[in-house]
Amino acid sequence: MYPQHPHARYGRYFRFGGKIDWREGGTSWSQDYPRADRHFAVALRRLTRIDVRSVEQPVNLDDGDDVYNWPWLCAGEMGDWKLTDAQIEKLRDYLSRGGFLMLDDFWGTEEWERFNETMRLVFPDRPVVEIDDADAIFHTVYDLDDRYQVPGEWALRRGTTYRNDGATPHWRGIYDDRGHLLVAMSFNSDLGDSWEWADDPGYPEKYSALGIRIGVNYVVYALTH
Repeated sequence: MYPQHPHARYGRYFRFGGKIDWREGGTSWSQDYPRADRHFAVALRRLTRIDVRSVEQPVNLDDGDDVYNWPWLCAGEMGDWKLTDAQIEKLRDYLSRGGFLMLDDFWGTEEWERFNETMRLVFPDRPVVEIDDADAIFHTVYDLDDRYQVPGEWALRRGTTYRNDGATPHWRGIYDDRGHLLVAMSFNSDLGDSWEWADDPGYPEKYSALGIRIGVNYVVYALTH
C-alpha cells in the first residue's frame, strides 16, 4: 500500500464529495488487487513447496512493525507512488534487514521519473541497474533467459502491448554490497495483469506463463538468497 503521487496517472479519486483515503483502497496500489494476488498465491502453492496463504496481505508501512513479518512484498502502478519520509525510512530498513520488494506495471519516461522520486530517496547510494541474464534470480526455479514484454489486459484491448513510450521491457534491480538483489522491477511490463487474467481465455497464455514463472523465481530467490 502507498500514498498517491499528486501527478499520478490516476491522481483524482473522490467518494461522496471527498478525496479517497489511500489506506481504504480505490487508488493505484489496489490495481489488480485482489484477483492477481490470489491467482498468484494458487500458482505459487502448486508450483513450489512453499506453504502459501490463500489470501493476500495488504501491507501498510505506517502500521507499526507489521512489514517485518513479510519477507516478500509486491507493488504495482509504481509511477503513481509517493512515500512519506517515515515510510521511506521504514522501507529502507526493511530491505536492509533482508526483505525483498518486487515492483511492477509502470511505463515510459514520465512514470519512471515519478517512480524514481521515491526510489532514489530509499537508496540514494545504490543505483538501479539492468539485471543480467545470468543472475540467479532468473534461474532459481525456471531458466528465464528468454523474457519478453508482458502486456496488460487493458493494452491488448487497445491492440497494442504498451503505453506511453514504454515499448521496450526492462528487468531492473537494486543490489546490496554482497551482490544480493533487494529490489526487482519489471519496467514496461504488467506482470500483475498476467496473474489477474490467467484464468481468462481471452488473455494469451504465453503472457501468464512468463509472468507467473518470473513471480515464482522472485519469491524463491527472496526466501533462499
